[in-house]
Amino acid sequence: MSSSDPRTAASARGEIPEPEEVTLDHAFDGDGLYGMRATISAHADRLGIDDEQLQQLLIVAGELASNAVRHGGGRGRLRLWRDGARLYCRVSDEGVGISEPASGTTQPAATQIGGRGLWIVRSLSAELFVSNDPPGTTVTAVISAR
Repeated sequence: MSSSDPRTAASARGEIPEPEEVTLDHAFDGDGLYGMRATISAHADRLGIDDEQLQQLLIVAGELASNAVRHGGGRGRLRLWRDGARLYCRVSDEGVGISEPASGTTQPAATQIGGRGLWIVRSLSAELFVSNDPPGTTVTAVISAR
């Protein structure tokens, strides 16, 4: 990529570059979470990931999608792509956003009810980007691919 490539410029600014090609673009709702996981599994070969990475991706995608259903209007959109050694999992919804930027950065107490989803996602991701731009919230987890 040349320095005039907008993907390179976005990366230099600490933003996630838009993918050249999305491997999976999948809408979901609360009734479709199982189907979403099955669809991700079916695309593992196209993403070039092994079984361990697939399990990691299924957990990350499942937690983000569950949060979108629970807090983001009952439905969302999952997009997956790979760029070199980085696997991107982006979930968007129409919710009001994540008000606390540090959500999920500390492990919840064992007695706490809820609040583990983003902590799990952060634990399994190399990076996590949250955007609260209308019409909703977009969370992108970056997973190191082998």
